Amino acid sequence: MSRSRLYYQPVGESAENLRVMEIIDKQFLETPWYGSRQMARYMKRNNHQCGRHRVRRLMRLMRLVPIYQEPNTSKKHPQHKIWPYLLRNAVIDRPNQVLLSGM
Repeated sequence: MSRSRLYYQPVGESAENLRVMEIIDKQFLETPWYGSRQMARYMKRNNHQCGRHRVRRLMRLMRLVPIYQEPNTSKKHPQHKIWPYLLRNAVIDRPNQVLLSGM
């Protein structure tokens, strides 16, 4: 084991980052759907020097996850036709009796 690993003392966040984290936290309480991109735009509009990657890192550090609507993948479209399964009652007893292909 190297000495640099053994004697490493982690450095906490700077005072500037703590101030930015406080601003992000206050804004996130008002707009919980803001992700790192929108939060970075908000910070720029309000004259805070903060990039998207810094905002993303600080939001991860504070465990802030935006809310968003997830896609509904289980609901079928009403115009999509349901095709019958033609091999339901077929007895397959030898090789190459049934050839299957995807459409």
